[in-house]
Amino acid sequence: MSQQGPAAVPLTLADLPRLGAARVLRVEGHDLAAERLFALGFTPGTEVRFERQAPFAGPLVVWARGAMLCLRPREARRVVVEPLA
Repeated sequence: MSQQGPAAVPLTLADLPRLGAARVLRVEGHDLAAERLFALGFTPGTEVRFERQAPFAGPLVVWARGAMLCLRPREARRVVVEPLA
């Protein structure tokens, strides 16, 4: 069992291409962009699955709550996740 130290960087949706699937823990921030991510369904406990990513670190396409969604990398970095076992 590994433990993350206090300086450990949390995993985000931007890490999903290497994780494959994950569960949302939280959305960082309290601004309009965070509200929009909540409205799209990125709420705690939601399972997300990587579909594809555009070339040159472009937008990510993920499945969440039965819908295919596209996020810019900067938006994906605001959604903190944990890998699914």
